[in-house]
Amino acid sequence: MRIAGIDEAGKGPVIGPMCIGGVLTEEDKLHSINNLGVADSKKLSPSRREDLALKIEKYALKIFVLEISPSQIDELRRIMTMNEIMVVGFSKVLENLQPDTAYVDAADVKAERFGKKLTENYTQNVSKPITIVSEHKADDKYPIVSAASIIAKVTRDRRVAELRKKIGIDFGSGYPSDKKTKDFLENWVQEYGSLPDFVRHSWKTAKKCLKNK
Repeated sequence: MRIAGIDEAGKGPVIGPMCIGGVLTEEDKLHSINNLGVADSKKLSPSRREDLALKIEKYALKIFVLEISPSQIDELRRIMTMNEIMVVGFSKVLENLQPDTAYVDAADVKAERFGKKLTENYTQNVSKPITIVSEHKADDKYPIVSAASIIAKVTRDRRVAELRKKIGIDFGSGYPSDKKTKDFLENWVQEYGSLPDFVRHSWKTAKKCLKNK
């Protein structure tokens, strides 16, 4: 049995990409991943996540991360909701891994609905049968999802670090609730009259900055 776990990092930030991570392994290797001490990536330090990401690669048959850029998110939001974007994104990861069973961290208030939509989307493109277990807090319950959460978070953190280095400014976490992030956006708009391409223009925080220009 080929088992996969899928989770995302960066659904909510106004800055940077959203990363959907997938980890595929054999059923008899699940205990090895569990023994690594994996957990929900948000509960781990950055250095611990980096260390675990390297170890996860040793026990995975395959790892795949789908990166959705801010401009892609803005474009997709013109024709679908964020939850629908999540369904399409998770399905793309599944198509790449093609497991027999997948455990996913539900990106919808109704976990069962997310699982159903994901199954429908996947089976439209792949004829191979699949069992999808969609639950809230799956990254806490299933080590394979914890592993995917770590892979996704490490990837996004690297992209955000690359952005900071490129522009030479610390813009904080990238989340709308972060004052440093909001100050960065306001200062950028005041200086350049527009928002950079690594910002999600469709977010309320970004629109507000432009409106207040």
